[in-house]
Amino acid sequence: MNEDLRQVLDILDELQEDGAVSKNIKQKVLGIKKDLTSCSGDEISLRVNKTLSELEDISGDVNLPMFVRTQIWQLTSILEKLS
Repeated sequence: MNEDLRQVLDILDELQEDGAVSKNIKQKVLGIKKDLTSCSGDEISLRVNKTLSELEDISGDVNLPMFVRTQIWQLTSILEKLS
């Protein structure tokens, strides 16, 4: 697993453990993490694109705290390097 993907997974872990993040966002984050960890090297590009789409949906949530939105944007930036 490359360093960028490891960094993405670390940020996803932080979001899951954060008490200020709503339950539905945590469920989406868990799904994203499962998708990224279960893929082989050949399908990583597909999983990254799917993840980017899901993160875009999450970042559009009006009830999302600003610091969480910033973490989502950071994830997006890292993932765009992988795609």
